[in-house]
Amino acid sequence: MPFIAKATKGQLKSFSGYLIFTFKIMSKILQDLKYTKEHEWVRVDGDSVTVGVTDYAQDSMGDVVFIEFPEVGETVEENSSIATIESVKAVSDIYAPLAGTINKVNEVINDTPDIINQDPYGDGWLFKMNNINNDDLKNLLSSSKYESYLASL
Repeated sequence: MPFIAKATKGQLKSFSGYLIFTFKIMSKILQDLKYTKEHEWVRVDGDSVTVGVTDYAQDSMGDVVFIEFPEVGETVEENSSIATIESVKAVSDIYAPLAGTINKVNEVINDTPDIINQDPYGDGWLFKMNNINNDDLKNLLSSSKYESYLASL
């Protein structure tokens, strides 16, 4: 039975008379977001931001089963570990992409953590922050720089 797959990048190789198709699936990267090397995304809305994990992160983690959120009202430092996300594969830290104050967490995730896998850039957002310094946004990666970073992994 033939196997047909669509991939964004690939190549054919011959090995002992067999054709082997290798490919790398590209993660979804939205152009209007900022990114971190820890695979978090940041959506800027004035002086506040929404934060989530990238498509690459959710795919690497596998099925998300639980998240421990930061406390609403907590002031956090840039790059500090502020939450954990548990999947069927591992428990991972979530880092603050910017210094600021946590002003909202996505409570929907408590009942349906798999929403992170289904819609990481939409309903699967993790938390919102305010009291950020907009100058710190320059430390985040653009979508093109994040795409280059992923290609280097």
